[in-house]
Amino acid sequence: MTYFQFGKRAAATLIVAFAFNILTTKLHAHGFEGDRFFPPTISTDDPFATDEFNIGFSSFNNPAASDGSTPKTREIDVSSEFDKEIFPKFALGISGTYINLNPQGHQGPAQDGFDNIEISAKYQLWEDAPHEWILSLGCVADVGDTGSKALGVDSFSTYTPTVYFGKGFGDLPNELKYLQPFALTGTVGVSIPGESANPDGSFNSDALQWGVALEYSLPYLQQHVEDIGLPKPLSNVIPLVEFSMTTPFDRSGETTTGTINPGLLWEDKYCQIGAEAVIPVNAHTGPNVGAVFQVQFFIDDLFPKIFGHPIFFGEDNK
Repeated sequence: MTYFQFGKRAAATLIVAFAFNILTTKLHAHGFEGDRFFPPTISTDDPFATDEFNIGFSSFNNPAASDGSTPKTREIDVSSEFDKEIFPKFALGISGTYINLNPQGHQGPAQDGFDNIEISAKYQLWEDAPHEWILSLGCVADVGDTGSKALGVDSFSTYTPTVYFGKGFGDLPNELKYLQPFALTGTVGVSIPGESANPDGSFNSDALQWGVALEYSLPYLQQHVEDIGLPKPLSNVIPLVEFSMTTPFDRSGETTTGTINPGLLWEDKYCQIGAEAVIPVNAHTGPNVGAVFQVQFFIDDLFPKIFGHPIFFGEDNK
């Protein structure tokens, strides 16, 4: 999944306004292991193979190329993702991003267009509800030559087999009860370019794609540890920090890049609203702090007759 997600549908603002007025006490959406609700995170994908739809907006700076071929560039992304459960615990997804690139210092014209389309598959392999564990396997494919040539998108596809995991700490002893709301989710994958070499002689290196999200669920604290009297909407907030990294293998000679993203998620029965800072880990990633805003719609609760169950071999198909 891309870092930052947003979409263009006019109905989105109406749904968000509706959801803000509900402020339910208990979360009903998908993504549960035992008592633990694992929220869909912004920068790293969650381990659940379920029906999802999100939209988001991001803004950040890209550094200038070391060889001077491209200047420092302001990037604005508007993107969306849709996932659908096909078989029980197996989902397919598709995502797209519209990108605006604006070179800084008047060093060239702005460029606009779509990035390559991404398609994904995910299967929930193993779950342990009492201990709030989940492990999933999947693959993400960046489909070459499906985006705008003006952006210089890759003409080849890249495939990333990925392991997804989630672990809640609700099984800690009661002496550590205030640590029980913590949870950890993450992904580990290897991106494999469909072409190893470019016409100019440069290499497309395989790379380790890895990310971790550390969360502290105030809804879990209130509902399953101790009701400390948090008022709404604070009682539905999940503070978190995400780490999203790429480590190329040594053939390219490049270094690890990525971001650290502290932020907040606000949960409701029908949607999640999240915002994070985007902090580059080094100069190779970017020169400035950016920001990301995302709205995740729980379409299984919004439209339960259509979503929230697999197309094949679900209870409705028996």
